[in-house]
Order: sequence, then structure tokens, then C-alpha cells
Amino acid sequence: QVQLVESGGGLVQAGTSLSLSCAASVSDITLAWFRQAPGKEREFVAAASWTGDAYYSDNVKGRFFVSGDNSKSTAYLHMNTMKPEVTAVYYCAADLSRQLYSGGPILANYYAYWGQGTRVTVSS
Repeated sequence: QVQLVESGGGLVQAGTSLSLSCAASVSDITLAWFRQAPGKEREFVAAASWTGDAYYSDNVKGRFFVSGDNSKSTAYLHMNTMKPEVTAVYYCAADLSRQLYSGGPILANYYAYWGQGTRVTVSS
């Protein structure tokens, strides 16, 4: 079974940058980031696919950047120019199927493994 451990969350001021890490127990898989704000459903943020491609939701494209390091089985989420609206618990998820989804790896039900989450809070 895949184990995922997120790190890097915390309280930051608006306009600053923050990077999250997801360490996986296996490599050559798709690692994605989802987030869930209070009172809202979990939503896709970004993914580093096993193909080497990166995917982003429209609301973070241009501000967030996802990268992967297969040598360490780790994915990163670099968040720039943070705003209070990005406050949420961020979850790392893993998809081992190596499937190619026509719409991109953006749906939560594609992912069988999830980390416990790391909380990101942005103050004004």
C-alpha cells in the first residue's frame, strides 16, 4: 500500500510564497494536490503525472507550480502570491493506474491513496 506524507503547511501572510512537499513510498506514479476549505468540497489543485506532464486547475494556473522528483518519490507544490482565498487543508493523492485521462487527472475518484493533509492558512 502507498504511503503519502505531506509537509510544509502553516500560517503565512498574503503575498508571500509557500511550498508543500508530498513524499510517497513508491515512484513513477501520478501525484496530485487537492484542497478542501471549510464548508466546501474537495477540489483539484494540480498534478504531476507519471508521464512527466503537469496539470493545473484554472483557479491556480499561473500562480501555483507543481513539480516532481522521482529520485526521491516526491512531489512539490509551489504557491506564489498567496491570497486568503487559498486557505485550506491541502491533500496529496496518488494514482498508480498509469492511465491517461482525456480530461486530465483532475477527479478525486481517480486517486486510491491519500495523505492526511497539511493546513495552509493565509492571513491578510
